Parts: sequence; structure tokens; C-alpha cells
Amino acid sequence: MTDRTHLPFHRDRAPFEAELDARDQVAPLPLRERLDAPEGAPNVLVVLLDDMGFGAPSVFGGPCRTPVAEELADDGLRYTRFHTTALCSPTRAALMTGRNHHAVGVGTVMEISTGAPGYDGQRPRSAGTLAQILRGNGYSTGAFGKWHQTPPWEQTAAGPFDRWPTGEGFDRFYGFLGGEASQFEPTLVDGTTFVDPPRTAAEGYHLSEDLADRAIAWTGDVRRHAPDKPWFCYLAFGATHAPFQVPESWRDRYRGDFAHGWDRQRELTLERQKQLGVVPPDAQLAPWTPGVPHWDEVSDLERETGQHLMELYAAFAEHTDAQVGRVIEALRERGELDNTILLYILGDNGASAEGGDAGTLNEGLHFNGIDEDPERIARFIAERPGELGGPDTYAHYPAGWAVAMDTPYQWTKQVASHYGGTRNGLVVHWPAGIRARGEVRHQWHHVNDVLPTLLEVAGVPVPETIDGVEQAPLDGVSFAYSFDAPQAAERHTTQYFEMFGNRGIYHEGWTAVAAHKAPWHPRFEDTPRFEDDRWELYDTTTDWTQAVDLAAAEPERLAELQELFLAEARRNHVLPMDDKLVFARSAGSRPAPPESIVLGPTSGRLRDDAVPVVRNASHLVRAVFSGGPSTRGVLVAQGGYFGGWSLYVRDGVLTWAYSYAAIDWTHVRSTVPLSEGDHVAELRFAYDGGGFGKGADVTLVLDGSVVGQGRLERSLPGMFSMDQTLDVGIDRGTPVTDDYGTRDGYRFTGRIERVEIVTGTDALTPPLEDQVQAVLVAQ
Repeated sequence: MTDRTHLPFHRDRAPFEAELDARDQVAPLPLRERLDAPEGAPNVLVVLLDDMGFGAPSVFGGPCRTPVAEELADDGLRYTRFHTTALCSPTRAALMTGRNHHAVGVGTVMEISTGAPGYDGQRPRSAGTLAQILRGNGYSTGAFGKWHQTPPWEQTAAGPFDRWPTGEGFDRFYGFLGGEASQFEPTLVDGTTFVDPPRTAAEGYHLSEDLADRAIAWTGDVRRHAPDKPWFCYLAFGATHAPFQVPESWRDRYRGDFAHGWDRQRELTLERQKQLGVVPPDAQLAPWTPGVPHWDEVSDLERETGQHLMELYAAFAEHTDAQVGRVIEALRERGELDNTILLYILGDNGASAEGGDAGTLNEGLHFNGIDEDPERIARFIAERPGELGGPDTYAHYPAGWAVAMDTPYQWTKQVASHYGGTRNGLVVHWPAGIRARGEVRHQWHHVNDVLPTLLEVAGVPVPETIDGVEQAPLDGVSFAYSFDAPQAAERHTTQYFEMFGNRGIYHEGWTAVAAHKAPWHPRFEDTPRFEDDRWELYDTTTDWTQAVDLAAAEPERLAELQELFLAEARRNHVLPMDDKLVFARSAGSRPAPPESIVLGPTSGRLRDDAVPVVRNASHLVRAVFSGGPSTRGVLVAQGGYFGGWSLYVRDGVLTWAYSYAAIDWTHVRSTVPLSEGDHVAELRFAYDGGGFGKGADVTLVLDGSVVGQGRLERSLPGMFSMDQTLDVGIDRGTPVTDDYGTRDGYRFTGRIERVEIVTGTDALTPPLEDQVQAVLVAQ
């Protein structure tokens, strides 16, 4: 019998008697045995949406039309008690490994991972991935869309590449490595190579549509070249994570549908959920999330702008579901749909409250601790009708709508203690393997159950070793037992949760939970000590929605569950908990960003961890280049339209631009045009100091002479853009400034020799004349 427990499979050729001359060889030459998938093994399609709460999609009673999900559920199963981790990267790591997220080092998103064992962002080799196992058992494997599992400091040409998708078991990858992406101008990767989108937004490009195209093409190519080989396709959309961006023809499809507000929406959704049977008839609305205003507590202006933002989100969700439909239709046309097991996971966590009370035109405001002005949103909508949801907005709805999209539960994304942060809808569709049609399953399960479920369906065992490394036990359990057994006893009976100190434990129907920190609480503000948190207790066998707190009535049970949480936390490397995640950046396995770097003329697509951090610090940017009066283009740019800076030449004039979260722009221009020849340009950024987000005096120097000076009154303290990168010779993605007059990257037309960036206390010393003279002499 073939041994599938040690991967990759290897067997030497059988011995044979070889003749001197091949013309005399009668016995056939032996072939090295190949490990094929078990006979009849289904294709596997996992579709994962981003930031969609349980109460958002119509398939689970929400107001966002998802007809494709409804069709699949009517021909398959709805799972009503399926759970995620409350945040992006951790959910994806648990899905891919079948283990708890802290146990594989992904206790938070990759961008703020630390050196602590549960938070280092480095999956251990003892936790092999679903893609590695299926590929090792004869499947073709392809991933398309959001990855968010590669440490950002490894996202350079130097790698290493073992934690990129193609190093974690996928034959093919096309998508983005970070936590979010512009739907019109994303930072894309094909395999391990950064690439530009195939079309521009003006030419009709949209990321969700592109991902569906790629998935359709890849699965078709596999079938064309290997008719009997099953495939595993992981299709993880950037939608419906901010930015809410959809093609123009979709933007008005929900006009006026949300005038009743978020409080009333919860009531309407709960009624529909009861009709669908995805919650019990006696289910109550959980208490309103503290700190979020009710609909009647916000101004008329905020109600108006909040409606528009919710309309945009609903259109975004429906558009994404339509792209899933295109993939499904392609499989149906090829005759592959029946023997494809599809897991359609409607959210990697609860709905996001990261838009704050009012929502925003730019989600980046939240990550910089900046409050949005509702009047600014209203002005944009009035002055630029039809453009909300286009390339010039990075929109997110208000927190009140996030609470409504998590109906009937409390809280939202990031809050792992309560089901509003962790309960997501799951649709399972597999006509060839599941007899039931249109039924509901109420067994309690978790995203770490996906791997063991799909291995059981594929007929392959959990491996004992992968690449010679002994594999750690799984934390997840298969839910395949429930496919045709609606009354079967659930098998996932204990599960801890933790995110930013929000924590809880599920055990045999009971939950003990402690909400520690709200999603809108800035990282740099003080928070309570963990021992001061108030714990709640719920019997979810009778109280489906965590609506009735029994902590005072059953203190002994609460204490037992608190001890169980601590035991699970210790076992899974949850401790020490950190609600700010501000361990030293160089701690443990996380290297600190460099304080200086020299970049070549084609350097680019560099994340923050690969370059000096110029925020909240004095710094020097020096460009050595050739050009003249007719030269134009970007010397170096970081970030984009929604936050960033650029040093460029327009009409022969050296210019520096700074986008303060697309609220305002500062430009400093040279008073002297370029002469023809070799040049050294410097940006000298003298930061005020004394805290985060302060201003700076800005000086432009050309060939040793000061040619421009200006003042930046405020700067971005936390980040420029989660998606955009630093590039030399071009401004990829959204442009930092409209001063370019183009969205084509404003490529430099002269010749760049190098760009240097230096930060730290000595960045602006010795005097600039000495520095520039040294460069000129070296040339």
C-alpha cells in the first residue's frame, strides 16, 4: 500500500537488468512511481471573503444580495456556527494549517508581528499547510488573491521565499501579499515577481474580476493538460475589506435602501435570519456594542453620509459574489462542479468597525489616529457625484453599520471574545459527495477544522512528516461527519479565542469572554490591565447570541472556564498578551528596518520594513541623476494618494509632495530649473520632534545649493499606505499627488544612478554642502 504519511512521496526505481545496447533491451525500463491523488478525489475550491460579518450576506439573512451564495446553499448546506479568529492573517494561518493561530506564530497581522513565539509571523515547519499536503498527494494547487501570511520584511528580492505562497505548497500564485489592496491599482505578485495590473482603472480594471479570471483560467488549464488530476484552488478576495471600491455601474444599486439606519437593520436582519433557520426562533438581539452611537444619536449629516457608505459596501459585496458566480459557471460548463467540494467562507472575521463613528473616505485615517470629518465626506459626495467607490476614495462605513452587519451578535472584527468578531457564515457545496440539499447545520466549528475536513474528503491522511519534519498534532477536527447527519453531536467542543487582549473560551456550549479593547482604540493610548477586565458568561445552548450574561449567577463555572482559557493560552503561546503589540521591532526573529539604504534605478515595491522609517523622524533623501529642462518624472516615492510622499521633477523643476491622508497636500518646489547634465538632489526633512505626527521644515537642495524651502505642518504618525510601496523612478499604484497630471506612474525620463535614504539622529549632519560636494567629487 502506498504510504501517504510521509511527504513528499519518494520511491527509487526498481532494479532491472540493463543490456549494453538499447536495441537489445527487451524488458521495459522501470519508471519511478508517482503519487497520484486517490481515485475519485474531488477538486477543492475554498472561497474566502474579507471583513464580512455574519449578518451582511443575504444567504444568512443580511441586506447585501448574494444570489450565488444562496444558489449554492440551496443546493448544499449552510453552517450557522462556524468561527474565525477575529482578524485577517490569523484566520488564514489557522485555515491553512489546521492549527490554532498562536500555535503557528500568527497571533496578529503580519505587519505588527513581534519576536514572541505566538506572534513572530513565522509558521513552523512542523505545521504543514493544506496546499503542501494536497500537492504531495497528487493535486495541482493554485492560490489567487489575498495572502497576508508572508512577513513584510521578507517581501523583497532577497526573500527568503519559503513563506511566500509558492513556498507554502502552491504551484501557482497571483494576488497580493499584504492585508488589503486597492481594487483599481493593487500591488500584485505573480509567483514571486511583482507585476503591474494588466489594465488600468480607466480601461476597466478591477481586482476582484481579475482574480476570478485567473482562477477560471488556471483550473481550466489544469483540466486541459491533466484530465484526471484534481486541483485545489484557494480564491481569497480582497473584498469586502476596505477600500470599498466597485465599478461605476455597480455604485448606485442600493440607493436609498438603508435610510432606516443600523438599529432598524438589526431588527430586519434578525427577522430574516429566523425565517431562514440560521438562528433559533427565540434568538434575541445581543446587547448593543458599547461605545458605538445609535442611529438616532448621530447628526442628520452623519446619517446621510453613513447611508451612502453602507450602500457602497452592499454593492461591493454583491459585486464580489457575482465574481464567485463566474467561477462557478465556468466549472459547471466544464462539467466539474458536481465533484468539486466548495467551501464558501463569508468573512475571515466579523464586520470591520475600523471606519470609526462617521465612516471615512480614507481608511488610512484610522490607522493614523485621525478622526474623519463627516462634512468632508458630504462635500465629496456633493461635488463629485458617482465617484464614491472610485479610484479617488478609500472608503469604509461607520462602526454602527459594522455592528448591524454582525447581527444578531455583539461587537465586531478584532473583538475575539464575542461572536460578532468571530462567527461567519459558511456554505458547503458538493453534489457528488453530499446527499443533503438546502439544509442547515448547527454543529459548532472553527476555521482550523477546514484542513482536516478537506483531507478526509480527499481521502488522504494527516501526514506524520513533511520534508522530514515531524508534524505537530492538529487542533481542528473534521466536520465531514455532519454533511448528511444534521443531528450528529458536534466534535469541536473546546476552543480558545484571543486578539489584542480580547479573549474567550468556548467549552461544551458555554462561553466565558472578556472584551478588553475596542477596535477604534488607538494603539498608542493607555488601556486597562488585563486583570481589570470584566468577564462575562453565556450558555449558548439556550442563549444563541450571547445576550444574557450569567457571570453573577454562576461564578464557579466562570472561574473554571477562566482557568481553562489560561491553560489553552499557555499551551498555544498566547502569553504574554499585548494589547498594543509594541515589543521592540528587533526583538527575536523580527529584524529592525535599516536606518539607511542605497537603492538602484529600478528598485521598488518595497514595504516599510525593507526601508528606513521616515515617519516621526528627521531624514535625508538624496537622488543622483541626469536630466535637464525637459525632464519629468518621479525620482522616488513612497505610499500613494491616500498617504505618502514623492520627490519628482515636473517641467524641469525639482518638487517634493506630501499627501496627508488625502486630506491636504503640501508641495515644496525648486526656484531654479534643472540645467542639462548630472545632478544631486536632496530632500532634507527636519522633524519638529516631541511626539508623533508633528510637522517639519523641508529643504530642497540641488547640486549643493538650497533651491526650495517649505513647511509641513503635520505628518502621518502611523503609516502611509497599507498597500502602496516605495519605488524608484516611478510612483506605482495611486499617485501621491495630482500634480503629476497623470495616473501612469509618472516614470522618470532622465537617468537615475541611485537614491539614498538616511534616517536617525545623524541624518542631517554633516552640513549639506560637505555631503553634496563629496558626492560630486565621487562622480
